[in-house]
Amino acid sequence: MSALRVLVVDDDFRVAGLHRDIVDAHPGLQALEPARTLHDALAAVRADPPDLMLVDAYLPDGDGIAFVRAHEIDAFVLSAATDAATVRRALRAGAVGYLMKPFEGAALTERLDRYVRYRNLIGGDATLRQDDLDRALAILAGSAAGSVSRSATEQLILEALAVGEASSSEVAERAGLSRATAQRHLSTLASRGHVVVRLRYGTTGRPEHLYRVA
Repeated sequence: MSALRVLVVDDDFRVAGLHRDIVDAHPGLQALEPARTLHDALAAVRADPPDLMLVDAYLPDGDGIAFVRAHEIDAFVLSAATDAATVRRALRAGAVGYLMKPFEGAALTERLDRYVRYRNLIGGDATLRQDDLDRALAILAGSAAGSVSRSATEQLILEALAVGEASSSEVAERAGLSRATAQRHLSTLASRGHVVVRLRYGTTGRPEHLYRVA
């Protein structure tokens, strides 16, 4: 799957830049130029709709939640508003998630990681099974039993390795995961005997670990 394109909509240029950098650091995502106003966001969406938006609830020229409602584009609402009414309004508008400011960068990274895994499971126009949908929604919500999320991630990794032997970085890129996530699950799969590991020695430095399906 090609990188998912993400539009950050936030009037604070420092915050917008931080969020853009977090998006760009994810191998499965591509950050677009952030929009500082809803006017700019509307122009960006009309020119070339993104796959995902990260939208502040309140912008100088209008309501970010209303903007999410008006467009059939996946969106996370990022807001300092903590009242239940605003959260409910965002979810009713169709937001796939809500993150309360201020938050650590790792919190956004974790949600973006879940979103990529969710899209890997239900992307494209393929016919879905109920099990596929249940796993995808559980991963997106982050509320499923750990075994559900782990099995979904491991399946993505095994599918990535079906193409051929690869390093952890290559597996991460193929599966749309962070390298740390791919490395962790590759180690687990190797310990269970589902994946075989070998070392590739270069001319200098440490040997590289290569993985293939057992």
